[in-house]
Amino acid sequence: MSDDPRAHLPFHRARAAFEAEVDVRDQDGPLPGRERLEAPEGAPNVLVVLLDDMGFGAPSVFGGPCRTPVAEQLADDGLRYTRFHTTALCSPTRAALMTGRNHHAVGVGTVMEISTGAPGYDGLRPRDAGTLAQVLRGNGYSTGAFGKWHQTPPWEQTAAGPFDRWPTGEGFDRFYGFLGGEASQFEPTLVDGTTFVDPPRSAAEGYHLSEDLADRAIAWTGDVRTHAPDKPWFCYLAFGATHAPFQVPESWRDRYRGEFAHGWDRQREITLEKQRALGVVPPEAELAPWTPGVPHWDDVSALEQETGQRLMELYAAFAEHTDAQVGRVIDALRERGELDNTIVLYILGDNGASAEGGPAGTLNEGLHFNGIEEDPARIARFIAERPGELGGPDTYAHYPAGWAVAMDTPYQWTKQVASHYGGTRNGLVVHWPAGIRARGEVRHQWHHVNDVLPTLLDVAGVPVPETIDGVRQAPLDGVSFAYSFDQPQAAERHTTQYFEMFGNRGIYHEGWTAVAAHKAPWHPASVETPRFEDDRWELYDTTTDWTQARDLADAEPERLAALQELFLAEARRNHVLPMDDKLARRFNAGGTGRPAPPTSIVLGPTSGRLRDDAVPPVRNASHVVRARFAGGPGTSGVLVAQGGYFGGWSLYVKEGVVTWAYSRAAIDWTHVRSATVLTDGEHDVELVFAYDGGGFGKGASITLVLDGAKVAEGRLERSLPHMFSMDQTLDVGIDRGTPVTDDYGTRDGFRFTGRIERVEIVSGDDALTPPLEDRVAAALITQ
Repeated sequence: MSDDPRAHLPFHRARAAFEAEVDVRDQDGPLPGRERLEAPEGAPNVLVVLLDDMGFGAPSVFGGPCRTPVAEQLADDGLRYTRFHTTALCSPTRAALMTGRNHHAVGVGTVMEISTGAPGYDGLRPRDAGTLAQVLRGNGYSTGAFGKWHQTPPWEQTAAGPFDRWPTGEGFDRFYGFLGGEASQFEPTLVDGTTFVDPPRSAAEGYHLSEDLADRAIAWTGDVRTHAPDKPWFCYLAFGATHAPFQVPESWRDRYRGEFAHGWDRQREITLEKQRALGVVPPEAELAPWTPGVPHWDDVSALEQETGQRLMELYAAFAEHTDAQVGRVIDALRERGELDNTIVLYILGDNGASAEGGPAGTLNEGLHFNGIEEDPARIARFIAERPGELGGPDTYAHYPAGWAVAMDTPYQWTKQVASHYGGTRNGLVVHWPAGIRARGEVRHQWHHVNDVLPTLLDVAGVPVPETIDGVRQAPLDGVSFAYSFDQPQAAERHTTQYFEMFGNRGIYHEGWTAVAAHKAPWHPASVETPRFEDDRWELYDTTTDWTQARDLADAEPERLAALQELFLAEARRNHVLPMDDKLARRFNAGGTGRPAPPTSIVLGPTSGRLRDDAVPPVRNASHVVRARFAGGPGTSGVLVAQGGYFGGWSLYVKEGVVTWAYSRAAIDWTHVRSATVLTDGEHDVELVFAYDGGGFGKGASITLVLDGAKVAEGRLERSLPHMFSMDQTLDVGIDRGTPVTDDYGTRDGFRFTGRIERVEIVSGDDALTPPLEDRVAAALITQ
């Protein structure tokens, strides 16, 4: 075991022994202090900027149509990495970045919301895979994370914790952002440290999440420098952009009007020409084959072309707006004189461009996850009737899959498809004037997101620790790419890497790739996928075929077979098996192996910010919601609500009338209202949701019972099968974020004006036992 103090973190050394006098006035010499481990002299600040759902061919810095002048400036004064890879999905990429290990090896084979009990998919980072933040903090850095985290299991996102997988439990001194996979840019569910907080302003007051995150990063890095002039910092700035919802300030929404009328097929050609000119692909690079299952531009209707253009315009504006926020952070560092000795890793995407908007795009990304097809005419009506509001708080927009393919130019496939480079190749810009002599150059060495940790430890001058908190650390899977900073022709050192996501899988080895696309991102949850042994494998020599355009599987069957065996060996070593191609259905925890949510819960008047896994399941199940409260004819406000405008339900009172509302993905709303007005005093209301059964997303009979008397009945013809919201939560006494229903007439949460004593939710068929009629009769007898 090494005696290097940096090999065992956190650093601890006993105080030096000394002879203590009775009276300090008799004490000779200095008193012994507690030794601290400082960062190596000259160690740079570290700024890692991570964008979300941006494909290789989207930003202008890599030849795309979305203007990213800040990324271009940094690249012109630094380096572009053209063969940098991610995992094809959000949480796995972040876990690999933070640990330097493969994503399945640290239990993050998929996004946290659909974790299972399998070792490679349980969402529980093992303690032998310490994080970049833990190592840098242990070596004298201040550490701060701002923005999207998406590495905390949702069932641990309550006041009970545990908090060891929250950012501040994984090595960060400071965290401000959101824990889930996506967030409204106008009404996000925010966390400050380990405390949920409301946004500092409303959308009407000019709030936007990306701008808020840049503000926080600027303020924190400035505070560190003020109070510790010689202490380096690590700032992890992970924007929710450009993940859906595509939401930008109003002044940005029309900046690209008319720029995409040529369509996505032509856009690929335009982008490839620019990529060749920039040198980010070789001159002989060709467009990979068109992604199967995605229509060509000329094959969609004029209406879909028009709405598709508008959604792509919105995305481009979103991307440029995000780059501008990065620019504000860079300007602040430059003004403080810190930019030269800050190594900036600007990672333009945590996976390929997202095709989760489906073939036509959508006003609400939640439709895709619930298996509901968007109607292009609905998008067109919204644009016509509410001009200027696309990209505002009342839309949760996403572009069509055709644009996702174009944003991954010159590669095929998209996010989720880890087999092909369209799902895994992302642009990387590295900027460090004090440590890199090269300026404006391109690097073609093949690297992976698990290389970020060893690279940054390398430039900081600190070793990979042997132990953290007494736990011996597992070997890294990543390698440093610092060797390439000033050696453009250096031989690459990351020579083997497996990929897998929802059964889409592949292996890279010494220039060759063997890949099998198993499942398309738009594959309906209700349709069974083929068995894995039925998938067709493809083979590419990427030393001569940069874009995986020419399949050599038939020409070299022996090489393909060897690479398939190598994939299986890597899959076994990294806990990839058993592979699971389900996505939407795993949002429902039953049978997945992850901790099951409670079947009943009693909540107090201030309970809230609860994820689906922390409350009884109310989707695809009968359930009862009971609330005890005090109010009267003039009382208004929410008793309890889950989700929001783009999917959710609410039990509320408006001017003394108890009402239940249900938003089915903002397509239609159902309201069931009491026939009576509250009298002054204490009341008990019961919402009975009698599910039809027989599958997912079925209807239900709805009954409202007030003080033992049935006061309303209604029908919900169809329900949401898989999710209400990836961002919004269940809250008592208020509807945080977007309102479930416009019936509130307000976006301030519609806080309850009476007094709530308790809210109880009970799920399952037992919730309806004894029958409602018996309960009502019993209540009448006792009155």
